Amino acid sequence: MSTVDKRLEATRKSIDALDLNLLDLLSQRATLNQEVARIKADGGEDHIFYRPEREAQLRRALVKANKGPLPDEEVSRLFQEIVSACRALQNSLRVAYLGPRGTFTEAALYRHFGHSVEGAPMESIDAVFRDVDAGLSHYGVVPVENSTEGVISHTLDMFIRSNLTISGEVQLRIHHQLLSKETSLDAVTKIYSHQQSLAQCRQWLLSNCATVALEAVSSNAEAARRVAGEPGTAAIAGKVAGEAYELGTLAANIEDESNNTTRFLVIGARAAEPTDKDKTSLLLAAKNRPGALYALLKPFSDHAVSLTKIESRPSRMAVWEYVFFVDVEGHRDDEKVAKALVEIEEHASLFKVLGSYPRTT
Repeated sequence: MSTVDKRLEATRKSIDALDLNLLDLLSQRATLNQEVARIKADGGEDHIFYRPEREAQLRRALVKANKGPLPDEEVSRLFQEIVSACRALQNSLRVAYLGPRGTFTEAALYRHFGHSVEGAPMESIDAVFRDVDAGLSHYGVVPVENSTEGVISHTLDMFIRSNLTISGEVQLRIHHQLLSKETSLDAVTKIYSHQQSLAQCRQWLLSNCATVALEAVSSNAEAARRVAGEPGTAAIAGKVAGEAYELGTLAANIEDESNNTTRFLVIGARAAEPTDKDKTSLLLAAKNRPGALYALLKPFSDHAVSLTKIESRPSRMAVWEYVFFVDVEGHRDDEKVAKALVEIEEHASLFKVLGSYPRTT
């Protein structure tokens, strides 16, 4: 045996030993999670087995302690899966999401909750809200805005009439893949995708597929489903869709904007507790009088609360009446945020806290 072979054998034995130690530690962690479930049951809290603020704090602490060589994102992802598997020992978590299988919303679901949950695909954003509101799912995941295409109006409109709260957010970098059963781009005569994805890959398509027919469909997942059974076609979709429908990748990351990101919201019936890094979302309407909007927003400045987003939408309650969706830094229970909210409510004709939750950036 050569010197190199001996070194490799010794190193692999060390890795094997570490893997056994890791397994033992994971088993200990899982056992402690089961004990947590028993303690909660004894205290009458057996239904509260997912704590978004606790999981966010844990991931942040682990990333802060990370010394490499694994990048922070990988450390966060690995521990999210450990947490997910251990959480499932306490109780099964059902999460509704905008389907079908293979959508970016499904990818966001697993990014946030890990894979040890039951994902329930829904046919529309409305259906996600209804499913969670009816108690059929514990939580739901819906898209709310894209960095290049703007807000998803339907999601914002649902909050006007829903009593659900926002308990988390997910920011997912959107990478489009050209997926197919074919092994060569030359064999592709038609490409399916959602119209937004076609638009987001316009330059790549012009440069590489100028003569290929393009057809818009209801979702990227639907595009992948069609391609799975139709020779000579390809779909623009994400990796999750490729895995779901067993498609190969003809070209990776074909989006024109490399920083294309979609933000998703996690909705449920239970509010998240404060962490050291939170965001609060509000639904506001100003009274119909001069300076009303200024009066509505001034308390944020007075109490040094950073306003990170404001979006107006028709109220659907009266002609030319608008509501404002506002995001601010901090939790509603933080002293300066709480003071600002008290003053804002005095000036608002509509005041609704949609949720305070751990922010992702």
